[in-house]
Amino acid sequence: MTTRTLPWEPPITEDVEALPIGKWWDAVKAPSNIAERALETLGDKTGAVIQDEHGTLYWLVAVGTATSWQLRQVRVLTEPTDGNTYLGVPPVSWTEGPETHWRVPLTANHYLTDAGKLWGALAEADRAVLGPAPQGRQTCYRCELPTDEPVIVDVQHGGSGAGRTIYACPPHARIYQRDPVAEAAARRGALERGRAR
Repeated sequence: MTTRTLPWEPPITEDVEALPIGKWWDAVKAPSNIAERALETLGDKTGAVIQDEHGTLYWLVAVGTATSWQLRQVRVLTEPTDGNTYLGVPPVSWTEGPETHWRVPLTANHYLTDAGKLWGALAEADRAVLGPAPQGRQTCYRCELPTDEPVIVDVQHGGSGAGRTIYACPPHARIYQRDPVAEAAARRGALERGRAR
């Protein structure tokens, strides 16, 4: 078996090194709640993966293979037209946290992840974690700003009429708490109206 050589040199320093995105690879960034599911789905089909100190995972993919993706909370990092974007890349020997490290170690034969397989795993994780994707922009219940990545956090049913769907932007979806008192009152009101008919 012949061992390939990488088209770039991983850091041989004693610290994380900022390397330009879009030169040798693009990066796909996903928060831990989605990334962990995707990583499990990919299994041994994943390439090398970087995990930062916050738990966010970064897959390296071939340049230009993921630029059209639209997945909630997933970001494709590529070279912008007006400058450079960098990714903190740890030394190859860093394979354990809590600092930035290689969650899936980098080797010459274990390098880029196939973008199509990664998209499928991330899309499946997106649906499993965040639920169905609403169409179009929605307004976040908390910040009251429109978001292109709405997450359904609650569906409130009306007594005899239509209910309403409550949306949140990704940061506020994590902190949404249902109001059990209001839900119980709405149910009781619906029952009472049903008996009065």
